[in-house]
Amino acid sequence: MATFLIGLVILFGGGLLYGKFVEKIFGPDDRPTPAVSINDGVDYVPMKKGKNALIELLNIAGTGPILGPIQGILFGPIAFILIPIGCVLGGAMHDYLSGMISIRSNGKQMPALIKDHLGGKVYKVYNIFIIFLMILVGAVFIYTPGDLIVVNILKQQSVVNNPIVWIVYGCIFVYYLAATLFPIDKIIGRVYPIFGAILLLSAVGIFFGLFIKGYKLDNLTAANFAGIHPAGSPLLPVFFVTVACGIVSGFHSTQATLIGRSVSDEREGRHTFYDMMILEGFIAMIWAAAAMGIYYKGVPAELIGKPAVIGMVANDMLGSIGGFIAVLGVIVLPITSGDTSLRAARLMIADAIGYDQSVARNRVILTTAIFIPVIAILVFAKVNAQGFNILWQYFAWANQTIAVFAFAMISLYLYKLKKPYLVSLIPGMFYIFIISAYILGAKIGFGLPQNIANIIGVVLALVYAGLLINTGKKELSNVERLSA
Repeated sequence: MATFLIGLVILFGGGLLYGKFVEKIFGPDDRPTPAVSINDGVDYVPMKKGKNALIELLNIAGTGPILGPIQGILFGPIAFILIPIGCVLGGAMHDYLSGMISIRSNGKQMPALIKDHLGGKVYKVYNIFIIFLMILVGAVFIYTPGDLIVVNILKQQSVVNNPIVWIVYGCIFVYYLAATLFPIDKIIGRVYPIFGAILLLSAVGIFFGLFIKGYKLDNLTAANFAGIHPAGSPLLPVFFVTVACGIVSGFHSTQATLIGRSVSDEREGRHTFYDMMILEGFIAMIWAAAAMGIYYKGVPAELIGKPAVIGMVANDMLGSIGGFIAVLGVIVLPITSGDTSLRAARLMIADAIGYDQSVARNRVILTTAIFIPVIAILVFAKVNAQGFNILWQYFAWANQTIAVFAFAMISLYLYKLKKPYLVSLIPGMFYIFIISAYILGAKIGFGLPQNIANIIGVVLALVYAGLLINTGKKELSNVERLSA
């Protein structure tokens, strides 16, 4: 338990101090934000600080900060230290600066920011990649909450020939359609406070349940410091891909830029972006601890690391009624990420092709085009026995890959303004190593020996840093020459 509590101190104490430091680097001021200066009543809509923060939290907190830690805690108590450190230095900084740079750039979404700072060639690759990921997230986050509802709420089997499964999927799909199509303050802004209350209630219940139930939590020792995964998976790079959203998630940059269009004062940014990622880290810590505790109670081997653990933890800690509320809170998470991922996809495509979204007919046409592949992916994942597992593994890796693009954009932005760019360059280098070493060594990738994959990952991280610094020097030199 001591290591878990130390991790919480790192998370909240570090988040407070480093959050102020990152905010000082950016320097929010009194200039009008896009929500005020553009305000189109659809996507640029000023909303209150508390509502923006809650929407941001629900947008970024999918099933990643729960399912990831449930699997990640198999590496041992080192997870209680790596999650908060990564969240403070990497994830929260990534989310804050992505959102704030968007606000300073008239609410541009990530693809447009990538184009501005990394160039047209990188933009074309990133734009296709991120739109595909947003569509994939939408499909995955129909599948995941749908199955949780069918199994844990309706107490039925989530099999392809059960019509209840498809009815539940359809209901979630209809909600996503409405959230994607209508103005942000008409759907998302109104239902999220209800979702937020359920989420926070479930998280608080599981947190206090850890102490009331006296769950056994291991402490960090010299023997388990390097990770103790039962399958022998190496801590580096597998842990950081497994936990993903609880530490760093490229998906978050797309959500921060989305909600940035509703922030009415730059000084609200730290609470809206940085602090909400710290709260997501807290959710990840809670579920990592809960998973470790329930594993010690004798979870069947075939269920370890699986979503079924969610219901087991909730019912064991909180009983049938409290467990129902806790599971409902977990169901809320993917639903409130899936809807905004598809909304973000619509906005990204519209920005890329110059398709006016203030016209209702245009929103309907583009939304329809987006939902066709979502349905196809969902059917594939359910009909094919290994379909969802394949999609989820690639999704986890792709999610971290997108974060590298965001770190690179942030680094060049800071470099050109002669600000401390190392705050984003170092995490970017680390994640270039992680995604490279993972895909080169994984079975779903190239299957190289892990030591070889790690060496290549280090080399690519150094190349990444060199290219960014060299590009920054050239662009800064051009700016200085033109202004002379």
